[in-house]
Amino acid sequence: MGKDREGRFIPQKGKPSGSGKEGNLGLRPTIDEEGLKRDEEMTEKYTTDEDTLAPNVHMRHPNRNTAKGEQEEYAAQQKPQNTYKNRYDTRSAIVIQAEPLPATLDRNGFKDLAQYRADPCITLYMPTHRSGVEVNEQQDAILFKQLLQQVQQQLGQKGLSSDKIESLLKPGFDLYHDETFWRSQQLGLGVFIADNYFKYIQLPFDVAQQCYINHSFHTSALLPLLNSKEQFYLLVLSKHKATLYEADAFGMHKVEVEGMPDGMSDVIHFEEKDDQQLFRTGGSGAGHGANYHGMGSGTPDDKANISMYLDEVDETIWKEVLSTKHIPLMLAAVDYIIPIFKKRTKYRHIVEEALIGNYEHESIPVLYEKAREKMQPHFKQHQQQVLERYANNSANGNTSSIVADVIPACYYSQADVLFVEKGAQLWGTFNEQENQLTLHDTEQPGDECLVNAAAAKAVETGAEVFILDKEEMPADSALAAIMRF
Repeated sequence: MGKDREGRFIPQKGKPSGSGKEGNLGLRPTIDEEGLKRDEEMTEKYTTDEDTLAPNVHMRHPNRNTAKGEQEEYAAQQKPQNTYKNRYDTRSAIVIQAEPLPATLDRNGFKDLAQYRADPCITLYMPTHRSGVEVNEQQDAILFKQLLQQVQQQLGQKGLSSDKIESLLKPGFDLYHDETFWRSQQLGLGVFIADNYFKYIQLPFDVAQQCYINHSFHTSALLPLLNSKEQFYLLVLSKHKATLYEADAFGMHKVEVEGMPDGMSDVIHFEEKDDQQLFRTGGSGAGHGANYHGMGSGTPDDKANISMYLDEVDETIWKEVLSTKHIPLMLAAVDYIIPIFKKRTKYRHIVEEALIGNYEHESIPVLYEKAREKMQPHFKQHQQQVLERYANNSANGNTSSIVADVIPACYYSQADVLFVEKGAQLWGTFNEQENQLTLHDTEQPGDECLVNAAAAKAVETGAEVFILDKEEMPADSALAAIMRF
């Protein structure tokens, strides 16, 4: 026992040694009568003698996991979350990728899209840009994200679960993050979304921003892809180069022509055929037989050289491209080259209008814009003829601009030509089996855009469909038709 500074002993802290320990008989020295009785009962129940446990006693391992119960309780609490995660992962494994539709959508492709049915079918249209600040600042991608968020909100209002909405739109948000995609746009974009379905089409023309949710897709905005007959060739000629382009209502691209001479200086090279060094002189056109002379007879003058060069250009494009075509061909060249080529060419579909000047180094967009402007009167002829046909038949009952007549006519194959006002909407329902039409001033639950439905049915039944501005329509109506009967 220790002492303090004054030499007094300090009692030890705590209980005396051996306090609380059992004696030889397993008894504590200070146990009371009641405790003694309880100990005797436990001894009898759990032991057979002084050192042996009874057979019914299970001895736990000294290295057991004492936190096992707490871990099991935690796992039980986490089970709902893990179940959701597993369900999400399973769903994610089957989510499809955004898939492009053919840029040259034909009638069969249009029908497949128009006839698709699901609940919901989501259609998005938006203008896009090929280049410029809009591309650099990712404005198209931002607008697309805003449209997806608008769809999220509308689907939520329609009662779809958040899981379902996320599954439908996941390919769209993946597309939003694809920078390469947004840097390779045209003038418009159409997107079509349904359960396990996500397709898009890049459009060579501008479209208005639109979000349409129904049991079918909105397809009338795609009709210009089907109905345009604006196809033509543009041949750009200069002394140094000849280039052929193919164009339609939506754009123009270069046609690679095998064997095209690389300017006047290349013509002699082209005339070295069958080990004979020959050149052509002017005089006879390419279609009337050319006069060939050996190199020893002298060098032709400049006019003859141009004629020889144009003969070679005409011969090459006739053989490689034009011999089976009946598409209009426009020329672009300085003024004196155009009459020479027109006189000598075999092709009989040269248009009277031409681009006068040196366009050798002009960009494709500028060339296309100038050429299409000059070709417009040519292509408007067919549309104008059909509009005159409508006017001529308006008195005999073979036309109608009453939507209650036009819509059923499109369903029952009675419409031969349908005129649709661009951007027009008519809300309602049409029961094809009972021939029952219901129109509403505004969209009601269960409605669809009947302008879109009528246009899709007209295409399906073989009618010709024209999308016209309001001022071009043959009548003051969203729909007008020339009837077959």
